[in-house]
Amino acid sequence: MKVATCLLSTFGTASAFVAQQTPAFGTALQAKQGFLEADPYYDQKTVPVNTFKPKSPFTGKVISSKRIVGPQATGETCHVIVDHKGDMPYWEGQSWGVIAPGTREKDGKAHSVRLYSIASSRYGDDMTGNTGSLCVRRATYWCPELKADDPTKQGICSNHICDTKPGDDMVLTGPAGKVMLLPEEDPTTDYIMVATGTGIAPYRGFIRRLFTEDTPAGQAYKGQAWLFLGVANSDALLYDDEWQKVKEEYPDNFRLDYALSREQNNKSGGKMYIQDKVGEYADEVFNKLDAGAVIYFCGLKGMMPGIQEMLQEVCTAKGIDYEEWTKGLKKKKQWRVEVY
Repeated sequence: MKVATCLLSTFGTASAFVAQQTPAFGTALQAKQGFLEADPYYDQKTVPVNTFKPKSPFTGKVISSKRIVGPQATGETCHVIVDHKGDMPYWEGQSWGVIAPGTREKDGKAHSVRLYSIASSRYGDDMTGNTGSLCVRRATYWCPELKADDPTKQGICSNHICDTKPGDDMVLTGPAGKVMLLPEEDPTTDYIMVATGTGIAPYRGFIRRLFTEDTPAGQAYKGQAWLFLGVANSDALLYDDEWQKVKEEYPDNFRLDYALSREQNNKSGGKMYIQDKVGEYADEVFNKLDAGAVIYFCGLKGMMPGIQEMLQEVCTAKGIDYEEWTKGLKKKKQWRVEVY
């Protein structure tokens, strides 16, 4: 295809958001991306896993931390680029563990590792192979009595990440996980990527690998990657400029659908959630899965009950046993879930 935990919300500032300004993440191709590939490129035997563990973590340096949502977004989401000097290689679909500085108030022990999906390809946003990116929403607690955020109950790790500045240390473990890897051996495989909020992170790595960067996987790819993203409103959309560019350049190989719960209505007149948007294309989705497509789900764990209910209703209408159907997809590794 190619040649060339109560009520959680998110507020605060990492760096000022400027309307209509696109953060510069170094997406211009300067050289062919091929130096971090397996041989053949789709061979997953050498995927790095847990190179750095909690007792012997890696310390990276923050290069950039930017707010990437608009002023009307339902919280603050930041894109943070970390320099790992090429010493912490990873593959698309993996996660980094982050250890916040300091100790826990309750027992004085170090903070636990928090996993975050990596939001860049293995080459990083600068395509040097020396960096990785995180897409993190700042977790805060709204206190109904104070009618304000309660700083004593904020998400320690997410706030640490969103508060970082260039030059700050970030203590990392991993990379972790193989569930969300791309099966690339068959370049005609369709990928259906379903996300809510920062669950978009691994898919950004996928899409950059397949369409933005000059990789062997991208050169070979002839299938269709279909992205579904659910957020509250247009200001909360993540990386929309990147998706629109890919959609324009590869209209036959990339599809994009948004579910904006506060701006769109579903067919019943209610709010448009991610399961409603996927459900609009149920026949196509089922046909693709029958033909061997791989479907991914990533985001808050609360997304899954609605999606599963929708799929079960479709199965019933089609005379399909839902449990057997999902069991078959999982057995063939066509059903991949990473929720938190």
